[in-house]
Amino acid sequence: MALRIWASSTANALGVSCASKSHLSPFSLSRCFSTVLEGLKYASSHEWVKVDGSVATIGITDHAQDHLGEVVFVEVPELGIPVTQGSSFGAVESVKATSDVNSPISGEIVEVNSKLTESPGLINSSPYEEGWMIKVKPSNASELESLMGSREYTKFCEEEDAAH
Repeated sequence: MALRIWASSTANALGVSCASKSHLSPFSLSRCFSTVLEGLKYASSHEWVKVDGSVATIGITDHAQDHLGEVVFVEVPELGIPVTQGSSFGAVESVKATSDVNSPISGEIVEVNSKLTESPGLINSSPYEEGWMIKVKPSNASELESLMGSREYTKFCEEEDAAH
């Protein structure tokens, strides 16, 4: 992990970028040192959402955790509260900064990843699997249409990184 953070920081400092390596896996697009999974939807605030039946799982992207650095604390909400698309539902604190986490869709929280209280680093090591933050029962499925797919999100991240 330390090597990955160093490599990412060095690449950013030098303005180095790399081509997409989508040939490596049919399930993901790699941008330099971050992974973007196909089949998920992405918000411009760097959260992802995966809908499975009537429940949507939400977390922060690999790109976001990479820029945050080592996550040391995660604030998650309580069960049963409503979330609104684009509004904050929690926060992630890293050695670099504290960042709000926004919900990419509206709905009611039906599950919270309690593992993050004891192991906030799961967001760094497994942002799309073990490091998910909340599960929501969506209240407006059409909100998913306003989110980016994997290719759009990859392009968005490349353009955002190039601007900095």
